This record gives sequence, C-alpha cells and structure tokens, in this order.
Amino acid sequence: MKKRYNSFFIKSVLMLCIVFSTLAYSAKNNPLRAACVPICCCGISCGMHVYECSSACSCQSDEETGELGDAETTIGSDELEMIMHEEWIIKNLWEAHVLPAMMLMAQQMTVTAMQQVQIIGTFFDAKHQLESQRLLQDLQAQAHKQYHPSIGMCRFGTTTRSLAISDRNVELNQIGLAARSTSRNLMNTGTVGAGGSRDDSRSRLDQFIEKYCNPRDFGNALDLLCAETEKENRNKDINFTHAMQREDTILIDFTDTILTEEEKDVLALSANLYGSQLLPVIAERHMANPDGDLVTSGARVYMDTRALNAKRSVAFNSFAAQAAMKSEGGSGVTPYITEILEEMGIKGASIEQMLKGAPSYNAQMEILTKKIYQWPNFYSDLYDKPVNIDRKDTSIQAIALMQKRDMYRSQLRSEANMAIWLETMVEDLQDYHTNEAKKLEGDTKILINLGL
Repeated sequence: MKKRYNSFFIKSVLMLCIVFSTLAYSAKNNPLRAACVPICCCGISCGMHVYECSSACSCQSDEETGELGDAETTIGSDELEMIMHEEWIIKNLWEAHVLPAMMLMAQQMTVTAMQQVQIIGTFFDAKHQLESQRLLQDLQAQAHKQYHPSIGMCRFGTTTRSLAISDRNVELNQIGLAARSTSRNLMNTGTVGAGGSRDDSRSRLDQFIEKYCNPRDFGNALDLLCAETEKENRNKDINFTHAMQREDTILIDFTDTILTEEEKDVLALSANLYGSQLLPVIAERHMANPDGDLVTSGARVYMDTRALNAKRSVAFNSFAAQAAMKSEGGSGVTPYITEILEEMGIKGASIEQMLKGAPSYNAQMEILTKKIYQWPNFYSDLYDKPVNIDRKDTSIQAIALMQKRDMYRSQLRSEANMAIWLETMVEDLQDYHTNEAKKLEGDTKILINLGL
C-alpha cells in the first residue's frame, strides 16, 4: 500500500516538472524573440526592433507599439501563446496526463480504502466469531459441568431402583403375617389352631422334635426326644437373633403359595412369642340356646377373648413389621449393591448371605443409610462438580426422609404397644371400681375377670 502512494507522488512530481519545463521551453523558443538581434542601450543588451533608449535606460521595442502589425506585436503574440498554452495545459497536460492520473489515483485510493474497510470488517467478523465461539464453548462446558452426573450420583439412583417394590412387599408380608396370627388365635378352620389349644401345642411339639430340637439342652435330657436335626436349625423357633437378626434378608414371601424353611422358622417363632397358649374353646351351648337366644354370660366371655386377641394383634404387629422388612425385595438392584459391597472388600459368600439374590427393604436401607458412608470412595468422590455435590446432598436428604418415615412408623407401633400395656395394667383396677359401683346400685351382674 505504501509503494502505491509513493508511485502516485512520483507521477505528480514528474507532471509538474513537465509543465514548468514546457513553459520555459516555449518562452525560450518563441519565434518572435528568435528574430531579435541584441543591441546595446545604456549598457543593456536589447533585441531587434529597438528604436530608442528611454531615459530610464530601458529598451523599448517597436513590437510593443504595433508598428509591425497586430499579429506580430508582443501583446498579440502573448495572447496567442496564452491560448495555445491553455489548450496545451487543458488537452495535452490536464486531460491527457494529469486528470487520468488523478482519476486513477482516486480510484486506487478508493479501492485501497475499501480494501482497508474490508480488512477492518474481517477483523470485526473474526472478533465476533471468536467471541461467539468462546461463548458457545463456555455454555458447552457449563452444560457439561451441570448436566453430566458422576458415578457417585448414579450409585444413589441404582441402589434405590427396587426400593419401592421392596417397600410394597413389606406391606403385603406384614399384612399376611398379621392375618395368619389372628386366624390362629381365633382357631379358624384350616389353621394350625383349628382344633384348639391342644392341637396347636401338639403340632408345634412335633415341629420342634423334627426340626428345632437340640439334644444338648437341659443337660442332654433331650437326647432321646430329638431326631436328627441340623445344627443350623436348632432352637431357631425361640432364638430371635438367629432367626431374625442375623441376616438382612430372609427368604420369606407370604404373597405366594411356596412355604420356605425360613418362613417356617418365622411362623414358629411368632407362635412361641405371641399366643403360645391359645384361649380355651367356648362351647356352642354357652353362646346360644337351642332356640337361638343369646346366652349373655357366654357371649361376654367370648367378647373378652376377642379383646385379648386384639391386644395380642397390636403387639404382634411390631414383630410382623420387623419380619416383613427383612422379606425378599426387588431383584433389579442386586448387581449394583453387589458391586458396592465387593468394592468395600466384602467377600462373595458374605454378600450372598446378606442379599439372598433379592435384597430386602432393610438390606437396601442398610446400604443407603450406613454402609455407603463406610466406603472411602464416597468421600473421595466428593471432589466433584458443585452441581453433582448438590445432587448428592439432595439424594441424601431424600433417603433421610424415607428413614424418618420408617422411624415414624416404628414410633407409632411403640405408642400403640404402650397404650395397650397401659390399658392392660389399669384393667383390673377399672373392673374393681366398676363392680363397686354396681354393688352400690344393687346390680347383681358383677363383671368376671378371667385372668387371661
């Protein structure tokens, strides 16, 4: 660009030099002046046609006076020279050289200026392009930062995958256990207690001899009574820790028709804990006369037995809830929990004993609320994106909310048991004051306390 400006400047200087040299050449080679012969006038050299010397010692030519004719006078010659010079300047110099050169210079300057503007525009385009590209990269990095979950976050999601199914199984198994206990205490047809307390005791004794008897009990006194029982099953009908607390998952599912060995253990334990002795059977004649009239005394005794069974069902509900929370859950979460336990260093046999193929609700909550925080990788994974840390915090709060719900349900069961316990403790005192009040009123229908 600088070379182009230098070429324009050089061309302009050359054109000016040509103009001045032409003017000098034309003045020097004037034909009228060529005809002049130098003369001396007051010591001054003058040309031809000088006819006098003025008092001021200046040459005065007759060409100026017009004696030689108008066309050849100095003034006429000058006018002709001026016209010719003007034509030369306009046509030969200006139109032929200067004007095209200036037009070319203006055109080249315009083109150069437009090229410079284009270059500047290109810089602006590049600037906006780089800024837009950087903005997109920032947004991409931000999106990657905010919407890319970490492996630690995925562990919460995969571990809770079957939690809803397991919770539903807890409710169904709890209802099934409670219904079975109520049917047994009411001696319904088709249950183990259908024949009364004697048949119930006999069936449980046969089961004890066959499966739960330990010949070393009572100083080897049961050696002749016990059959060849397995050591794993001995005393599981009375050992709550062995039957219920040792494992996180128990193979019990009362929603199907298959009776497993662990279901037998839980049912045997429940029979020994709640209602180990069924209430006596009330004969039909004590409930109603042959004509269908109600026998009030017998009906009242039967209602007392139902009240006692209701109290037993409240106490048994806690046991049913504990057993149901250890029942089989959803199997879809098993591979993920297995991987977590293996990374924690737990061996395969122990994992199988904990999960049993389909981890229970209790086993899954044990992982989510305790085991996962005993894993060092959980804390190293906290060196993560801030958004993932917030997600983990939200997941922990959600799990804590579920745990508080379980604690709330346990608290309700405890309050129900305490209420029944208090009612049982004040029952004798209540009957005493009721009887005393009836005595004062002269009523002979005294309430009977069976002492059951």
